[in-house]
Amino acid sequence: MNTRETVVAGQFYPQKQQELEEIFKTYNTLMEENIKDKNILTIKSNAIIVPHAGYIYSGFTANIAFRLLKNFQPKTIVVIGPSHHVYLDGTSISLYDSYETPLGKISINKTLSNNLVEKFNLKFFEDAHSEHSTEVQMPFIKNYLPSASVIELIYGKESSENLSKIIEFILENPNNAVVISTDLSHYYNLNKANALDNLCLKAIEELNPQKLQKNCEACGKIGITAMLMYAKKKKLEAKLLDYRTSADANGDKTQVVGYASVAFV
Repeated sequence: MNTRETVVAGQFYPQKQQELEEIFKTYNTLMEENIKDKNILTIKSNAIIVPHAGYIYSGFTANIAFRLLKNFQPKTIVVIGPSHHVYLDGTSISLYDSYETPLGKISINKTLSNNLVEKFNLKFFEDAHSEHSTEVQMPFIKNYLPSASVIELIYGKESSENLSKIIEFILENPNNAVVISTDLSHYYNLNKANALDNLCLKAIEELNPQKLQKNCEACGKIGITAMLMYAKKKKLEAKLLDYRTSADANGDKTQVVGYASVAFV
């Protein structure tokens, strides 16, 4: 069986099953103790935006969104992330049989993969899939939705319009969900980062792709824009779940990265 093996386990997130399970337990304890509106935890969402840094920085933020995805109980989850290391013209789809995580393998939905290849002429560029923006989401999926299958899409030079059509096709099936992976601003001081990220989050909450393109600094801006285009068309609402920066984890306010999670309902 052709398996996509882990690349950043032990760097971005724990490599051992027990450590991963403990960290998810800690996130949930902290969330339930500190969340102001408990009703948020009852939301069902099949489309979320999550960050992709090391768990020490952004894991708590991502965890909230995956809790809401669990409420929806999708059977297949399509994880969409930007390529950080390989130049890509368009979008690559993983055509492995399974995806490795420290919690066990996740099967890949080959039927939906083949449908996407046929309908959107997607290709499989294997080098592009050694990508952390999508890999870090897989342990969350295996933890919260252990029976779900996945598909991994990595985009480079891609139009948000085209990616939005792919998202719409995926979500036509009520058994499917979409995860958009992105971090926000990178390496500004804390005040500047907060100001830039606020513009980005405001555009997301308003479902305003034009404002997002103008004001947002995010590595996954193409994916966010595509999601906003879909959400606006379907008259969804964007709910900001959590926002923080790397300064919350390491105390360094001079070079900050921003992280947020959002659910569309």
